[in-house]
Amino acid sequence: MRKGVLAAMLSAFMCVVSMPLSAQNIFKRLDSLLTRNYHKANYDTAYVARPQYKWTIAARANVSGAVIETKGIENGLNYASRINAENKGTLSVGVGYQGIMLNLSLNPAQLAGKYHDFELNLNCYGRRFGFDVIYQDAKNFTGWYEEGNRGRTDLPEDILEVRTLNLNAYYAFNSRRFSYPAAFSQSYIQRRSAGSFLLAASAMVQRANLDLAEDQKLKTTNIGIGAGYGYNYVPHRGWLLHLSLLPTLIVWSNSSLTIGEKRTKQHYHFPEFIVTGRAAVVYNWSNKFLGASAVYNFTNIGDKDELAVYNSKWRARAFFGLRF
Repeated sequence: MRKGVLAAMLSAFMCVVSMPLSAQNIFKRLDSLLTRNYHKANYDTAYVARPQYKWTIAARANVSGAVIETKGIENGLNYASRINAENKGTLSVGVGYQGIMLNLSLNPAQLAGKYHDFELNLNCYGRRFGFDVIYQDAKNFTGWYEEGNRGRTDLPEDILEVRTLNLNAYYAFNSRRFSYPAAFSQSYIQRRSAGSFLLAASAMVQRANLDLAEDQKLKTTNIGIGAGYGYNYVPHRGWLLHLSLLPTLIVWSNSSLTIGEKRTKQHYHFPEFIVTGRAAVVYNWSNKFLGASAVYNFTNIGDKDELAVYNSKWRARAFFGLRF
């Protein structure tokens, strides 16, 4: 009887001991897999390198804004408008392990109750393929409206709500020597100058509601494809200057304007396009890095003889990080 109790206790103890050991084994295997992929040299190491450290901690300050402009003719009169969303500032802290980064962002104005808009940014920058997804739900637009020779009329706040989804993706042909993440995620280091031709795809979905005497609703969906070029310039060891431009021609468009009960389909007017521009400056030294980056999106749709809409969306970032 005692032997049976002793055996059961010993079995339970061994089970408790084996659990953390199993977890450690799983972590070791996962770490080994990540390390193998992290240092997998399917790139030219004379031009591109991985940081020698596994962990990264980075602090970022972000500022973003949006502008919407319209031009057109209605009842024989020219009209135009320009509205700006209030610039949004956020602070974020990120922790990364072997190229995988998790960020937490806070908006001080929103926490203080002074800012009620919502924006989501999802970025994935790989050497060969990458994308940006930006969603914005904004109600704090201000601006002006002009019709004929009547002069400009200021538009009050809270009469316009705009929901916008932007998507842009790239494919880099010279991924062995040219590194997008060296400029934007710092998971690589660019050692020597290199450039690459890029394939690009873009999409924009927008819903705008203007609350006037007659409610006005603009709905548009656009998909574009194109090509561009990016270049990483290394003027001196540790420094990196990046510039890239990805224009895409809109190949599918579905837009309409509803005023009151009247819905008018907007006709495609060649050329309509979506353009994404990126720029960055980065300095690496020892186990630290410092820099700034910017992403700019521009879209034009429609015809100025009817209705043309121009969208601009931008984001700028300053960052500092440690590797260990």
